[in-house]
Amino acid sequence: MNPVRNLLRHPIRTGLAIAGIMVTTAMLLDMVLLSGGIERSFERLLLGRGFQVRVSPKGTLPFDTEATIPGARGVRAVMLSDSAVVAAGPLLGASLYARRTDTLVTLFGYGVDPVAQAIYQLDDGRDLAPADSTGVLLSQASSTLLGAGIGDTVTLVARLDPQAAVAAVERRLVVRGIVHFLYDYKGQPSVAALLPLMQDLARRRTEDRVSAFVVKIRDDASLAATTERLRAALPALEINSVGDMLAHFRERLVYFRQLSYILGTISLGVTVLLVATLMTITVNERLGEIATLRAIGVSQGSIVRGVMVEGGTLTLIGGSLGVLLGVLTAEYLDRILTAFPGLPAAISFFVPEPRSLLVAALVLVLTGILAGAYPALLAARAPIAATLRSDAT
Repeated sequence: MNPVRNLLRHPIRTGLAIAGIMVTTAMLLDMVLLSGGIERSFERLLLGRGFQVRVSPKGTLPFDTEATIPGARGVRAVMLSDSAVVAAGPLLGASLYARRTDTLVTLFGYGVDPVAQAIYQLDDGRDLAPADSTGVLLSQASSTLLGAGIGDTVTLVARLDPQAAVAAVERRLVVRGIVHFLYDYKGQPSVAALLPLMQDLARRRTEDRVSAFVVKIRDDASLAATTERLRAALPALEINSVGDMLAHFRERLVYFRQLSYILGTISLGVTVLLVATLMTITVNERLGEIATLRAIGVSQGSIVRGVMVEGGTLTLIGGSLGVLLGVLTAEYLDRILTAFPGLPAAISFFVPEPRSLLVAALVLVLTGILAGAYPALLAARAPIAATLRSDAT
């Protein structure tokens, strides 16, 4: 029993079945990518610079609100006193403006310690030096908006009087580099400067306030214990490891997981129905042929294996085409979902992982083979004499 030859006996019917399997495979693949893709994308984003712990005001996540942490130097000293802590970088987020000819444009500013930062990657130029109080880093969006490049001077403005349009603080800074801010949404105009300078612009210098800290632990094995020690030492602050933040993130996106499970189950069910229906029709049409094979000595096991292999072949062909369709639709859907306002540009909803793709492929092929089990048993149990007599008449 040649499975390919048998499928080609009815090319239109086989083609429609393959098209159906292709669509359901694409849906299954997209749901597998969606079910855990955004979590893996978020985890890679958080660990992009190797900092495993985030410290923020109580009851918040970093930059989740406008709340700040007072006494940043003292808090940092407490964290660095733990022998497992390698680095603790303060971060301050603030809204400010920049002069562009006769107008002001709105920017988002980050105050950083360039030695311990986890929010940007250098694309061009050079990073800020620890004592560079006149340097600034621009995102590509800010560089385009201000028409400024490396070596140019930009004017940052803060504490704007809305009635008089007069700034209380104004700083002229030299662009040192163009950077990619990891947590910015697409096209967000952002700048980064040394923390003391940004504190002056945001009026946070007196109380030494920051928005958050990023903390690097010496090794992952001591991460949980170190996190607990930091919580005990700083009970007034919210201290979360990347694992804790992923749990919070998972709670907020439970809808996507439920949706992926439901649609993935539906796609598998449709695949089973398609393959089982086609194979049942095919077996019923070929009962005479099958009875003849049984009459000349072909075993029931061979008949069962032949029908199940035929179902697996049908699923494999449709599934292979479905993978290509699934990849294309995943890219399209990802562009739609990642355009959601305020979402970091580095986040992806559909993240291909070799292990997930392999599991999906094995489940699909196994489903196709098992879908042929009923028609295979139907073929194997067909009464030889009665079937041959019926076929002859």
